[in-house]
Amino acid sequence: MTLSRYDYIIVGSGAGGGVLAFHLSRAGKRVLVLEAGQRWQAKDYPDNELDASARLMWSGGVEPSHDASLMLMRGRVLGGGTVINQCLLDRFDSVALDDWAERSSIDSFNVTALGRHYDAVEADLSLQSIPESDWNGNARIYADGFDQLGYRRAPLRRGQSRCDVSAGNDCMRCLGGCPRSSKQSMAATFLPRAEQHGLEIVTGCHVHGVVHGSAGVTVYGRVGQEQVQFFGAQCVLAAGTLGSSRILMNSGLTHALPALGKGFFCHPQFVTFARYAEPVDAHRGSFQALKSDDPRFRAAGFKLENVFMGPVAAAYLLPGGAQMHQRLMRGYRHLACIEVAVRDVTPGRLSLGRNGQLNIRKSLGAPERRRAREGLQVIRDIYRVTGAKEVMQAPTGIGLHLMGGCAQGVQRDTSVVNPEFAVHGMPRLHVVDGSLFPSAPGINPSLTIMALAHRAAEALLGCTLPSAGIARGQSIAIAEASA
Repeated sequence: MTLSRYDYIIVGSGAGGGVLAFHLSRAGKRVLVLEAGQRWQAKDYPDNELDASARLMWSGGVEPSHDASLMLMRGRVLGGGTVINQCLLDRFDSVALDDWAERSSIDSFNVTALGRHYDAVEADLSLQSIPESDWNGNARIYADGFDQLGYRRAPLRRGQSRCDVSAGNDCMRCLGGCPRSSKQSMAATFLPRAEQHGLEIVTGCHVHGVVHGSAGVTVYGRVGQEQVQFFGAQCVLAAGTLGSSRILMNSGLTHALPALGKGFFCHPQFVTFARYAEPVDAHRGSFQALKSDDPRFRAAGFKLENVFMGPVAAAYLLPGGAQMHQRLMRGYRHLACIEVAVRDVTPGRLSLGRNGQLNIRKSLGAPERRRAREGLQVIRDIYRVTGAKEVMQAPTGIGLHLMGGCAQGVQRDTSVVNPEFAVHGMPRLHVVDGSLFPSAPGINPSLTIMALAHRAAEALLGCTLPSAGIARGQSIAIAEASA
């Protein structure tokens, strides 16, 4: 492969890499994005969750923690996790950011300072919520239970542009790539805009490591069976918590960075199904519409979401032996589903094994188990007051929103990346993704990763970025839903 020199090489194309690539390319820099996954046309995304997991995610869909207490999920596709997530875009509150400021000693982790970066990212996205007229049966059960029990709820804010259920759109495929390019993934928004400014992308590129030098950074890996090297004046790792941590470890930097791999968090999630006498048809229409917005839940360290999944994923998560399982699957249309998502506080640890594979040590501590129990009790109460005939707890916990491992902070002994996004002692090597998080926020991280990428672009370019405002003029009003 022909060797070229770039101003910036970005490893990874998710929420961090996509936003950063756009702003650097727009500023006239020569930028290369390296992505381990493949580029997909929207119309070609898999039409079922089995193929989507196998083709769009690492390790065929799930990667177990060392004790198999959690099944971890992450994207391997151009656009990263933004292609396979639900694109729920919430800002962090002072609960999360004050904790970050205390852990990192970075004063700019606060609602006011980060607000400008949120504003800039939101101006380039189409943001909507699901109107009550488009709620499916699952959302109506959720809302009814909340209202009867006196809990606060609110509409979810999504990055989407044309998900009108009344027009016949059905969003169950959303987690396997949006076939309409409605979901505001990096593949549908920032990356194609960056390509208009000259961004180059190499897909199917597995990066093994980096070499930091006084004049630049060498990135080495393979594309197919070919060993490749790329040279950049600067390099940004945006490969996600597991990817960026592995690259730094594989580059021989563990001893130089004592905090590398420490402070690994996620949002453990536990799914509970219920069977109703009448069809719920939770698989039709809008995938999600509502969230819990009760301060008591926030203080207790959990939130509730109305979710559902296709029949393959449901078959994986439903409990019971053969006869019970078959009975439940035959009644698929009668099933409702709510999950509890826990704010993780027990840090895990990432390390490199002798075979070069990443060891993921992540267990549920007593706080997570307690928070899960409290949330699951609320779910059972919701099903009770709404007339469920049967309640079933999924036997497997799912670890979403992988965070930490390369924490941002002031002190080298407790962080990997400095406030200017450079790896400590390596001014040409940077990290911009969820691995920067000093702790788990208990809020979907995607929008904040984008906001940090906007802040990082300003730090790298040494200027305040003008607003692109690409989404202005589109339908970005937040539709009001009954709360």
